[in-house]
Amino acid sequence: MRTDPTDTFRQEARELLEQLEQALLDLGQRPADHELVDTAFRALHTLKGSGSMFGFDAVAAFVHDFETAFDLVRKGAAPISADLISIALSAKDHVSSLIMTPGGGQDAEGDAILARLRGSVQGLAPDMAAAPAPDAAGAPDWHLAFRLPPDALALGTNPVLLLDDLRSLGDCSVSADSDDVPELEQLDPTSCYLAWEVRLKTPASREAIEDVFIFLRDDMEFSLSRLGAPSAAEPEAAEAGSPVTAAAIGEPPEAHPSVARPGVDTTSLRVSAERLDELMDRVGELVIAQARLSQLATGSHDGALKTVAEEIERLAAGLRDTTMSVRMLAIGTLFGRFRRLVHDLSATLGKQVEFVTSGEETELDKTMIERLADPLVHIIRNAVDHGLEQAASREAAGKSRRGQVRLAAAHTGAEVVISISDDGAGLDLERIRAKAEQAGLIAPGANLPARELRQFIFHPGFSTATEVTSVSGRGVGMDVVKRTIDGLRGSIEVDSVPGEGTTVRLRLPLTLAIIEGMLVRVGRGRYSIPLSAVEECVELPPDAIASSSSGRNFLSIRGKLVPFLRLRELFQVSASEEPFPKVVIVSAGEHRVGLVVDQILGNSQTVIKSLSKLHATVQEFSGATILGDGTVALILDVPHLVRCGQTLEGRLRAPQTGRAA
Repeated sequence: MRTDPTDTFRQEARELLEQLEQALLDLGQRPADHELVDTAFRALHTLKGSGSMFGFDAVAAFVHDFETAFDLVRKGAAPISADLISIALSAKDHVSSLIMTPGGGQDAEGDAILARLRGSVQGLAPDMAAAPAPDAAGAPDWHLAFRLPPDALALGTNPVLLLDDLRSLGDCSVSADSDDVPELEQLDPTSCYLAWEVRLKTPASREAIEDVFIFLRDDMEFSLSRLGAPSAAEPEAAEAGSPVTAAAIGEPPEAHPSVARPGVDTTSLRVSAERLDELMDRVGELVIAQARLSQLATGSHDGALKTVAEEIERLAAGLRDTTMSVRMLAIGTLFGRFRRLVHDLSATLGKQVEFVTSGEETELDKTMIERLADPLVHIIRNAVDHGLEQAASREAAGKSRRGQVRLAAAHTGAEVVISISDDGAGLDLERIRAKAEQAGLIAPGANLPARELRQFIFHPGFSTATEVTSVSGRGVGMDVVKRTIDGLRGSIEVDSVPGEGTTVRLRLPLTLAIIEGMLVRVGRGRYSIPLSAVEECVELPPDAIASSSSGRNFLSIRGKLVPFLRLRELFQVSASEEPFPKVVIVSAGEHRVGLVVDQILGNSQTVIKSLSKLHATVQEFSGATILGDGTVALILDVPHLVRCGQTLEGRLRAPQTGRAA
């Protein structure tokens, strides 16, 4: 399957735009960091060149003007300001929209953004804005001679833009050599026959001049020499002014890291997500087939078969682990997106916000990362809008005027814990209680612990906001968070201290593809329970069996009452009762529930298969897996079963509350 070159450009451009955005946001905090300015400028320069190469002319033209204005910042002619960063971020967004909708020319929105950008720079340095070329007085003279590759025009290179880039560096005189232009009958309009000689007087470095030809220097004829007395560090070929290769004049080793140069070993290979998903599916089928082979070998007396089965099991386990590691991505790729969100919210709400991240190197399955984006957006928006107070209120409370939102990730056993915390006012439990009573979610005066009251913020339509804003207040966002995290087989915990802040923790499995599962039997059916949710297994006492028939389904586990669900009743199993049922204690967040099963069969690798749309209303199961004998085992949805246990616990508490009243 051939890859569309424009798709390759879009993917690389997306990475460059993210790099540009991060550099601009960092500049807002560290305006004196010249390295960040260079990073932003290199990203713009690369975007312009690759956009022209792949036929995105509108992108190349817009970025050229963007780069020209930003070059003043690079040369120290215009200082960094909050207004300049804001306009530059808008320009970056416009470049992104041009890349997604190619073919159009410069539009009114782009012209307006460029006008604002030029106005901001011109207001800071009017003389430089009017004449972007730097003052070349006393600057060294350089001599350039270059001939583009014959296919340069066919690949989208525009020599005029290259010469404009040279002119932007200083005083420049250009002469063209047309000796190799053939007769009209032999002329190929897609080939480049001209060569150029340039005399350039500029204070710019050799590297800055070479960067103009960053995409072409592997295949072009190029020489660069400094007129007059060269420095000792310059190559002898440069002193003589003779043509030299790109490597001879000091090729920067990573001038364009996203493009693999011919003949150079690369340490990474770009693979489409669809192929990774297909590979994971194949590995899942292999794990199922290996389990079947192991089961056959166990029942056989053939030693050779058992040896082969063990070897296949070892190889399949290694391939499974390697494939799953390929799907793992550092969560920092997701965290970087929220810096812009906090920056924009800070400006919209008029709050000073510091955004701090940690644990960016924590790895998580790519599918999990993709599905986490929306929940984290809602939580961070709530933290900035509802959690953090206005500067005056914070100052009156003895806090810094600048609020802080912290986003962190860490591995905890077989889970990843993502925490979002703020140092704001904390949750108002009395307001949450009043809103819950008003909505009929709890009885007036019900005695609920604080942790349960905090969970009401995830109820559909629940909001304690006094007014609806453009940011939040409709009670929709946190409901989306709850449903998404449940769909990822995760859990949510909320801690809050009045006047000190709120922390939301998301506990998630490492992957959604293959998990460790505990296989249990209920009647003649077999079911899989995610092992990461299992706390312990106990035998159901005879007195609990008797009490459950009267509706009191509770066990005392180390001094605490834990509700239990009889899966026989839940699944309406008609087979005869087993004499010694077992209870599997599972947890989701802070809550636990016991699942009564007939037999615990052991642990196994569970390849998760999604249920069809016909089973969308069956909430007890989150998926299915194929066992070694070819039969299907349903995977229990632990968060849903825990909620059922909470309902049971609420029924027990309600009569006690009534008697106490």
